[in-house]
Amino acid sequence: MSQELWTRVDEYWGRLLVPSDAALDAAQSASHEAGLPAISVAANQGKFLGLLAQILGARRILEIGTLGGYSTIWLARALPPEGRVVTLELDPKHAHVARRNLDRAGVGGRVDIRVGRALDSLAALKAEGVPPFDFVFIDADKQSIPQYFEWALKLAKPGSVIVVDNVVRRGAVLDEASTDPNVLGVRQFNELVAKTPGVSATAIQTVGTKGYDGFALIRVVG
Repeated sequence: MSQELWTRVDEYWGRLLVPSDAALDAAQSASHEAGLPAISVAANQGKFLGLLAQILGARRILEIGTLGGYSTIWLARALPPEGRVVTLELDPKHAHVARRNLDRAGVGGRVDIRVGRALDSLAALKAEGVPPFDFVFIDADKQSIPQYFEWALKLAKPGSVIVVDNVVRRGAVLDEASTDPNVLGVRQFNELVAKTPGVSATAIQTVGTKGYDGFALIRVVG
């Protein structure tokens, strides 16, 4: 098995089930031209997130890690007309690119981009007393995933779903001796989920155009 094969299979499914989309393609191109890192979700993963949100009937979505707004477009499209995405981005340049991409895709009116440290923005959301979120997607710096998860729980409700990306790290999650801050953050998150009452969780390994990684899926049950 190889990266080339994983990519070809993703492309096969893409041709069948996730056809080219002008707005999404433009978002990727604009992000690349602006020099943003090429770390957004793959097209089939973006559609997966949108389908999850639709299956859940989500009306309020929280995204931690906007980048260029690619996954944000998928999530915003999954909402009913009155739905809302709040997405958090540290880098003002990334937020600017994302805003243009979202507006071009016709979903800008559904999306609130908050710029600054995500932990500060999460605390501000709680202080504002915003209604709970139905769906949370965490795809930001891995060192802070445990804290992001704790805040997600504070901003969720029973029945809410939380998806956390990049929790396998090409298998490095198994390395108990790792000093990599990303691996340490993911391992701490995994252990935190395992001992957190009131949630039901699983994790899935994935391969594809983005290589070997995986995601965690958590449902708040109480």
